[in-house]
Amino acid sequence: MERAVLRDSNVGVLLNSLTPREQLVALARVLHREGYDDHTTGHITYRQDDGTFLVNPLELTWAELTCSDVMVMDRDGNALDGRHTVTPAITLHTEMHRARPNTRVALHGHPRFATVWACAHRVPPIYDQTSAIAGSDVAMYSEYDGTVEDIANARGAVEALGNHDLALLANHGVFVVADSILQAYFWASTLEWRARRAWEVEQIGGGVPLRDDVVAQLHAFVRSNIHRLPQFEAAIRAEMRSDPLMFN
Repeated sequence: MERAVLRDSNVGVLLNSLTPREQLVALARVLHREGYDDHTTGHITYRQDDGTFLVNPLELTWAELTCSDVMVMDRDGNALDGRHTVTPAITLHTEMHRARPNTRVALHGHPRFATVWACAHRVPPIYDQTSAIAGSDVAMYSEYDGTVEDIANARGAVEALGNHDLALLANHGVFVVADSILQAYFWASTLEWRARRAWEVEQIGGGVPLRDDVVAQLHAFVRSNIHRLPQFEAAIRAEMRSDPLMFN
């Protein structure tokens, strides 16, 4: 696996043609379809080169987000541009971006299956190849004393995340950080896939998880070839067919 190299192709042409605002909309739309669908909860921030952030608004579900709905905020979560509201729970993001200033994307949501494992205070095992895409390291923040707009709760979650890219927030949901929208898609979608597959395997009495070395090889392969993997663009095309006006 570690010696495999994917050929160059037209993968990436669509994604590279999209602005950061369009990429954020695409990410929200696609992940909603993949289980990040807890009504209007959940937020995505994208750090722009000028130090401001794009963020989805409080009032809309990820499924209905369009480019004209995306807000711009400063590093403290204050709205700079847009016709909607920046969620009060953005504290989780502002604290993370302070702790890890080079991080490009942060994502918080309550996906269907990963939240079940978060409520059980358990990290789901990796049972199949797709579940290994984001690697094995998932932090668990076990102290849930209230919503993450409270600065102490937000800082606790960020400290628990440490240098991890993925975290389960006990009795709450998930937190994902990434270097790009593309990477955020793979990490967030894989975490939910992993949680669903593990739940399914447990329903038949359990299974045998993949070995750690196999998971590490698969994760390394994805990191090396992520710009050649077609999954995200295929999902974007499906959303565009469903709603040709999504980038308006």
